[in-house]
Amino acid sequence: MASWDEFELQAPALAALCFQRFKSTDLLMLGTLRKDGFPRISPIEWVIYEGELALGGIWQAKKALDLLRDPRCTIHSTTSNKDGKQGDAKLWGRATPLAEHRIEGYWQWVFEQTGWRANGPAHIFTIDIEAAAYVAFTSDGTMKLLLWPGDGQWIVTMHG
Repeated sequence: MASWDEFELQAPALAALCFQRFKSTDLLMLGTLRKDGFPRISPIEWVIYEGELALGGIWQAKKALDLLRDPRCTIHSTTSNKDGKQGDAKLWGRATPLAEHRIEGYWQWVFEQTGWRANGPAHIFTIDIEAAAYVAFTSDGTMKLLLWPGDGQWIVTMHG
């Protein structure tokens, strides 16, 4: 597992692509496991805080309760069209609640960046990244896939 900083060191090209896609909307889709075992997908806000991918959410939101019960999750860039040319970034990992002693620093940093601070309790998780992928399609039907862990080489196939 890797923090965001470690992911950037181990797979700089892939991390840069993921960051670019995530930043394009500043919103991610978070996949969690509900109490009954079914998957849940929810939008969530994110930042890179002290070298870690951090997700913030409303206190007691179902997605946060899912992560407290089972930290396994997937994170996906938001997709706005079906052609795949913008690329999709995906991470798989485990969520850990932000340590209590780091919460005030986190909120101060968020306020300095955005001018916003939560008025009450909120859930903040950091993500330990286990795997990542980026996939994109070109106009000629070529699919390009970059994986981590992996050798840092694009896997290119013809599609359709």
